[in-house]
Amino acid sequence: MLAQLVPALRITLILTVLTGLIYPGSVTLLCQWLFPTQANGSLVVINGRIAGSRLIGQSFTQPEYFHSRPSAAGSEGYDASSSSGSNLGPTSRQLADRVKGTVERIRRENPAYTGPLPADLATASASGLDPHISPASAEAQIARIARYRGATVEELKFLVGRYTEARTLGFLGEPRVNVLLLNLELDRKFPLKR
Repeated sequence: MLAQLVPALRITLILTVLTGLIYPGSVTLLCQWLFPTQANGSLVVINGRIAGSRLIGQSFTQPEYFHSRPSAAGSEGYDASSSSGSNLGPTSRQLADRVKGTVERIRRENPAYTGPLPADLATASASGLDPHISPASAEAQIARIARYRGATVEELKFLVGRYTEARTLGFLGEPRVNVLLLNLELDRKFPLKR
């Protein structure tokens, strides 16, 4: 038995060092060297202060900003430690009431927009942390933001177009707009008059 135990312990020790220390350490160092921004969370830093991450959605509720997609992550939403959807199905009364309330709020906040509301403005994503909205969702909010920012609708449409990301590799996903980056550019181009 001892003749089998010693080689088993040796191989366990070797594999632990190889797969638990050397491999992860090598990958971490390689990623830090090749992709430092992505390896550190794709953080957006403005004037030495972290404004957020390109990968994690956050709540924007002020009328002068583009609003993010609703979040079901955590009790207040946008909780990265509680990333998940609501798990409410299409027959759920609670989900129907929440979506109805969201639609009513969006219509009240954006009275100039009379078209059909894009689904992503009223429903949460599977993770609850999606940092993007569709270009149609951004367009639905342009008139409200133009009023608060003193910008023209055309200027804001141009800005949304500039921040619209194409499909990945030309065929994966849908065109999308990163809300954090768009709102930061709003502050830069059309600062609020206080």
